[in-house]
Amino acid sequence: MTLSNGRHYLAIPGPSVLPAPVLRAMQRPAPNIYTGALVDLTDSLVPDLKTVAGGADNVAMYICNGHGVWEASLSNIATRGDRVLCLVTGYFGAGWVNVARGLGLDAEVLDFGSQAEIDFDQVEAALRADSSHEFKAVICVHADTSTSGRNDIAGVRKAIDAAAHPALFMVDCIASMGCDPFLMQDWGVDVAITASQKGLMTPAGMGFVFFSDKAKAAQIGELCSPYWDWRVRAEAAALYNYFDGTAPTQHLYALRAALDMMMEEGMAAIWARHDHLARAYWAAFEAWGAGGDLRMHIADPDKRSRAVTALSLPAPLASELRRWMEDTAGVTLGISLGLVPMDDPAWHGYFRVGHMGHINAHMVMGVLGTMDAGFKALGIAHGEGAVSAAAQVMAGS
Repeated sequence: MTLSNGRHYLAIPGPSVLPAPVLRAMQRPAPNIYTGALVDLTDSLVPDLKTVAGGADNVAMYICNGHGVWEASLSNIATRGDRVLCLVTGYFGAGWVNVARGLGLDAEVLDFGSQAEIDFDQVEAALRADSSHEFKAVICVHADTSTSGRNDIAGVRKAIDAAAHPALFMVDCIASMGCDPFLMQDWGVDVAITASQKGLMTPAGMGFVFFSDKAKAAQIGELCSPYWDWRVRAEAAALYNYFDGTAPTQHLYALRAALDMMMEEGMAAIWARHDHLARAYWAAFEAWGAGGDLRMHIADPDKRSRAVTALSLPAPLASELRRWMEDTAGVTLGISLGLVPMDDPAWHGYFRVGHMGHINAHMVMGVLGTMDAGFKALGIAHGEGAVSAAAQVMAGS
């Protein structure tokens, strides 16, 4: 017997749950793309996107996913052969490195592992050693979706400043923006990237590059093709300039609805909600782990993303739990990425729970209650009182 009939729930770290106003906004005929309401709507997105990013000087919108804005961001600031210093703490940090190398950049990597934070002293030392200032940029990920670890971006900025290095500071905020506090201007970030399908609560398909006036002034080299050039997009004189062609019409309506929700709630309230709901999840995970083998990948709560939690069980129990949740109960949990190879049997001992964007108390409690049923149905050893522990966190709001 299946209990999954009805609305399915995605508890994965993107694409996130789409709110009803976002879905309704998309359900309309294709609009006029030359004049009128869609032009005004697109112009209205710019200031709100900058607010979400914490005070960006400029924003360029692209029809692409996160991998696209990895390429867009580097293409606008570097020339083939340029050096970049890459601070890696997980699968997606390594992914950005691969894109840099694919573009012909000399990417030097400081790999801190999947459970450690960035060592600011190492960053400062590497930059001080670059006495001729060859590093064009320092790149890192704010919250790596694969590990659920969150980096101290302000701390990295301090390390760059301590070395008195002029490199641009570039941050991947694809998992964190709209979930974890991010203050682009206050933290001295020159380039920040994100995508539509996570904290922005919009279908996958749009990417965003926020950049400072310092980054805008950087020399545009041979890597910058007409499509990736952020100058025309950030200073769009017509709708087609924003996208180097036809606009993603229905996505724009969706994004406008999502931003309306975000502006009404306010960024501080959004960050507080994500923090509170993440702590409810963590309380349950700790309770289950006290009587079994469930473990959170990042031990220190202050180093965890508020958008996703990476977990482990003895293999193959994680995959068995995911299958039971999806097939029997109608809830999809996230697979593991990067912690072990997918063809390694140990891969079946890792999974992730997404808690980003359009999420509230009853969504969290529903996932936890279903997980509790899965532990019992599969005979997975676990501590008791997990759902009650999460409820206690909720009650403490």
